[in-house]
Amino acid sequence: MPLREFAAWTLAHGLQRRVLQRAAAKGDVMALLATDPAFYDDPYPSYERLRADGPVVRNGFVAGTVDHAVANAILRSDDFGTGAGQGELPAPMRRLHGLVRDPDTLSPVDPPSMLAVDPPVHTRYRRLVARAFTARKVGRMADRVQDVASRLLDDLEREPTFDLVGRYAAQLPVAVIADILGVPDAERSQVLGWGNHAATTLDPGLSWAEYRRAATALREMHAWFGHHLERLRRNPGDDLLSQVLQDPEAAELTEEELHAIGLLVLGAGFETTVNLIGNAVVLLDAHPDQLARLQADPDAWADAVEEVLRYDAPVQLTMRAAVRDTEVAGHRISAGEAVLVYLGGANRDPAAFADPGTFDVRRSNAADHIGFSAGVHFCIGASLARLEATVALRTLYERYPDLRAVGRPERRTTRVLRGWEYLPVSTVARVPA
Repeated sequence: MPLREFAAWTLAHGLQRRVLQRAAAKGDVMALLATDPAFYDDPYPSYERLRADGPVVRNGFVAGTVDHAVANAILRSDDFGTGAGQGELPAPMRRLHGLVRDPDTLSPVDPPSMLAVDPPVHTRYRRLVARAFTARKVGRMADRVQDVASRLLDDLEREPTFDLVGRYAAQLPVAVIADILGVPDAERSQVLGWGNHAATTLDPGLSWAEYRRAATALREMHAWFGHHLERLRRNPGDDLLSQVLQDPEAAELTEEELHAIGLLVLGAGFETTVNLIGNAVVLLDAHPDQLARLQADPDAWADAVEEVLRYDAPVQLTMRAAVRDTEVAGHRISAGEAVLVYLGGANRDPAAFADPGTFDVRRSNAADHIGFSAGVHFCIGASLARLEATVALRTLYERYPDLRAVGRPERRTTRVLRGWEYLPVSTVARVPA
């Protein structure tokens, strides 16, 4: 057992796991959401239990909110930061974890990832990659996204039943983000596999076995990325990473910072979209009346994507830590105290959305959701994810208007990311009773 790796797991997950399990055994809702598959398989009833307890809920070691206004305020406030990605841990443990963690297994929640740093450092990193996601550049990607979607569906023409996630929902965003980062076609499948394992590190309280699997994938991913950077230095292209490497400001970045920026963009570029597409197909399968409205009005697909983001958010929660003593909704939050912001719960707040438990693709204010977070950490690839999902869903149902879910789908076991691991679908029309 690698001592350093075990120490890093103990500080970041092991001790936290023990605390969560003990709290869950006593019936604590936030701990159950983090540890019990039955709860995070369908978290929405639990969110309503939290809502009934007020805008801010505490359980002795962390606070939480499912209130839309409170969540928005926290995400946009200068009084809160990321807590260096481990904000739920006491400061001494965070510092010790920073000393023992292996730089070859840095995850999306470890500094210097943009998810784990605050301004002005975050501002500098974000500025380097923002140029790839401007409205103009995303608009230019529409044809490429359409080409990928059509080609993937062409490949499925003779398969009346297939796994929507593995054959379509995951492949489309991977192809697009790989183009942006200059990843060769032959290496994209491997990168997708690594990314899926790395995504588990977003969850709190991983078991030792889960952590080891993620660490192995991260180590391989970092090694590959180092070779990829050298390849682009020798033969730069017109992709984002090549541009970053040629930017004078990037000359000041360490190799560790370049890895953190590139790998986060790579992972975030497909994790949200694959879950968004899968969640949408399941929802439309369960609400054929809503699908019929979209098929009658194809221009409404962009609105439908916003409602999916609201109703069943691909990212269910994020965490913020107070950087100074502050007050939220009449509750005093001390410096260093962590707050879990349940995005999925806030998006079903009846104070913000009328009849929030109803899936309505023509909801007028669906775009008020916070499925992409808010404030300085608002998802930099949100516009691209929206474009990909809109094109992917519209094209899928134009090609297969009778598409339906069949068999036994398998949900992802992650708690922060919500989506489907395996989603069998059929393109054959239902036989009338």
